[in-house]
Amino acid sequence: MRAQSSAIAPSPIAVGAAGTDPGGKSFGTVQAALGVVAFSLTFPATAWGLEGFGPWSLIAVRSILAAAVAGACLLVLRVAPPERRHWLGLAVVGAGVVLGFPLLTTLALQTSTTAHAAVVVGLLPLTTALLSALRIGTRPSRTFWIAALAGAAAVIAFTVQQSGGALTSADAYLFAALLVCAAGYTEGGRLARVMPGWQVIGWALVLCLPVTVPMAAVALSYEPVQLTAHSVTGLLWVAIGSQFLGLVVWYRGMAAIGIPKASQLQLAQPLLTLVWSVLLLGEHLTVAAPLTAAAVLVCIAVTQRARG
Repeated sequence: MRAQSSAIAPSPIAVGAAGTDPGGKSFGTVQAALGVVAFSLTFPATAWGLEGFGPWSLIAVRSILAAAVAGACLLVLRVAPPERRHWLGLAVVGAGVVLGFPLLTTLALQTSTTAHAAVVVGLLPLTTALLSALRIGTRPSRTFWIAALAGAAAVIAFTVQQSGGALTSADAYLFAALLVCAAGYTEGGRLARVMPGWQVIGWALVLCLPVTVPMAAVALSYEPVQLTAHSVTGLLWVAIGSQFLGLVVWYRGMAAIGIPKASQLQLAQPLLTLVWSVLLLGEHLTVAAPLTAAAVLVCIAVTQRARG
């Protein structure tokens, strides 16, 4: 199998790049939505992982495990390395979504609840759309921007209210994570137009191995590890579910429906995260949850119908 934007035979794992998706934009929306569901479990799974791993160990090991799965796929399918002109973009993806966002949010979750950390995800769609406009030149309509801002405002208000309205020392980590992740999403969405989405994240993971392997060796020698059902399950999910499979369908979805519209589906992610937090972590929600959910769903519907 060849890796580049030249003609390739469609396969279940490769379909979705550069307009080869047989399901068109509807299937692209489904894929992006599946990515959002996978990402919504990241914070609760990280909280589980932190029960048995230190923050640096958790990030390094999750990246290595995800890279092992991605690398095996690349080897089995005999995928040739990307063209040299794509390596800088892959480095941005790796710095943003493989290292930056996981590390910064994991550090934040040491002192922050998942509800408070979800404010990052609430702002991420708008930030991604802004960076997309600057980097790729996309120009969504005014209706799109109004709905996006309204949805982001609703999510921010809800998550701040859930955390008691007080800012914590973790906010610096969270807002830094927001910026680096938006950059990684934007660059990954651009690359997914010229190569299969799974190869975008696969090569980004492999590219980070020279950083993550030494990091794991050092971190594991300093941070104690306690293997429990929660810590192992959390590690496996953030490595395989969030770091690889979730990003595969996410980048494929962005390539099919466009970065701005795909990013707006993430407006539902904080609410999903709060649901998982109740079910998995025992946190409690207020009556504001269903009202915010309804407002967010309306905003998502408007952005999906708005023409850029």
